[in-house]
Amino acid sequence: MKRPDYLRPVGSPAAEEPPTTLVSKVIHGIRHLIRSEELKVGDPLPSEAAIGEQLGVSRAVVREAYRSMAALVLISVGNGRRARVSAVNEEVLALVIDHGVQTDQVSVQQILDVRRTIEMRTVGLAALRRTDKEAREIKQLAAAMRADFADADKVMEHDIAFHETIARASRNPMFALMVGSFHVVTRQTWRIGWMARQTDTDRRENVACHEAIAAAIDRGDRAGAEAHMAAHFDDTVKVLLASGIN
Repeated sequence: MKRPDYLRPVGSPAAEEPPTTLVSKVIHGIRHLIRSEELKVGDPLPSEAAIGEQLGVSRAVVREAYRSMAALVLISVGNGRRARVSAVNEEVLALVIDHGVQTDQVSVQQILDVRRTIEMRTVGLAALRRTDKEAREIKQLAAAMRADFADADKVMEHDIAFHETIARASRNPMFALMVGSFHVVTRQTWRIGWMARQTDTDRRENVACHEAIAAAIDRGDRAGAEAHMAAHFDDTVKVLLASGIN
């Protein structure tokens, strides 16, 4: 029987990074299967037995490969059900970013530098591409920050949702994925930044900046939205540096 293209031997012209273990060999084959068969989110993958037979490995090896891919949220594996292709998930990237911070491989300020670059783009695109519903939601989240001003935890959650909604409104799923992945680090530093603003007046200015961003998106003012977002991140960087967050 002819070996399927997605399971061609390692070292053949179409092979990518040569796998070094049996498990990585299976993962390599499954990834190529997803590409070559143009599988979409929710589509089923071959059974463990089928993959094992084609690759000449045990079901235990295939099961370990499936578990590894499930841990990366590349596939979903349910009890007694066929493995299926998963939707991309920001949680894996969030864990990588948090790990980088906790092990001193990247700094919070470096993350903020990346965020500023990304969110300057997302807010500009959102001003041009947002739906009326998204514009209302962004404005409502900014208003909720002011309404719940006395409850810092609620303000933080509204703030995170505000930025994630803008990213989705950019109509670029990669931006939504990346902005969504920042929430773990944001929750670790947000209160520090909030309390480092010495007065309620300073904190309300931060809220007002979010309202200005929302208003610019609502009226389709790309330049205005980008200017207010730049001011927001510049102020955040300054405040966190002053509080000792590097």
